[in-house]
Amino acid sequence: MSVYLDYNASAPIEPRVLNRMIDVYKNDIGNADSRTHDFGDHARQDVEAARKQVATLLGVQPDEVFFTSGATESNNIAIQGLRKYAEKTNKKHIITTGIEHHAVLNTVKAMSSEGFNVEIINPDTSGRVSASEIEKRIRPDTLLVSVMHVNNETGIIQPVKELGDFLSEKSVLFHIDATQSCGKLVKEVKELEYDMLSFSAHKLMGPQGVGVLVLRRKNYQLPPVSAIMYGGQQEKGIRPGTIPVALVAGLGKACEIAEKEYKKNNEKAKKIKDRILDTLNNSGVKYLINGDQNYCVNTSINICFLGVSSEALMMSTKQFCSISNGSACTSESYDPSYVLSAMGLPVDRIESSVRISWGPQSDEEEIVKQFSNLLEVCKNFQ
Repeated sequence: MSVYLDYNASAPIEPRVLNRMIDVYKNDIGNADSRTHDFGDHARQDVEAARKQVATLLGVQPDEVFFTSGATESNNIAIQGLRKYAEKTNKKHIITTGIEHHAVLNTVKAMSSEGFNVEIINPDTSGRVSASEIEKRIRPDTLLVSVMHVNNETGIIQPVKELGDFLSEKSVLFHIDATQSCGKLVKEVKELEYDMLSFSAHKLMGPQGVGVLVLRRKNYQLPPVSAIMYGGQQEKGIRPGTIPVALVAGLGKACEIAEKEYKKNNEKAKKIKDRILDTLNNSGVKYLINGDQNYCVNTSINICFLGVSSEALMMSTKQFCSISNGSACTSESYDPSYVLSAMGLPVDRIESSVRISWGPQSDEEEIVKQFSNLLEVCKNFQ
């Protein structure tokens, strides 16, 4: 069986998280918004305990944490939820980057069709956008800047610290998609200045189908975000719908574990990355690394195997490694990675690139063994 090296897509659930969810599914069967019996009280206690666990991991207040179905929904609420405020203030200028997740890019494109002015800033070949390039584009009518913390394809850390510090002095809202950094860059996330932050549980070994939108208070006021769906008053009306108690409890447990173990996890991740690079350097395979590794997380790497089709390589080595190339590929069409394209890399390099990502449950020796097998296949292509 192949070794799983696609943690950036979805990390396997942590056993302690699963045990917590099973306990809730078995024993706390109520609706968290039922206020007339103990079953509802117990479910509500589970939700509020999880809210505190999330808040502790992020260094925010529990009442700034809102549960959603995942980062995609959180991103949509953060951006679309500003429509009323934009109309009221006549601020309709949005700045984002060309390497954002489609949950951001497609949302701002939809806003563009509604009269919003959207500027998209691309990075250079380092994979990192320029903070100064964004800063100089701030205008009196700028509503929002939205920049991810860590790119999901390259693992490159974006200058959100610099941007947050700069924008905190401006009347511009700042949104960070922290899906790939939450639970990993714990200290760094706590030090960020922002108005809104999104992440999904399943990227930090929690369950799929649940996530968080953080709305930070300034002068005792939450950001001017309105609901984009209608229903009940769950999550203070920001996100209507019955709260999935077991999923939320699992998310909370994942955050608790990350808070306690992120240093150890990061040390392990670095050892794995060092072993991967050593194995690569000693293999004789011709390769390039996409993105400046001085700004890369320890859990990810994007590699171009020169002259080797990534599609062919993945199909030929799937018995060894489960990896991805970050591209949209169907039987009818093939589109090169938009992230690598935005970095200005040539098409032949993009089509020879794969993403490898790992996490706390990864076995170092098994990774080296199976990655070595992949490299042997790669030699045959070169």
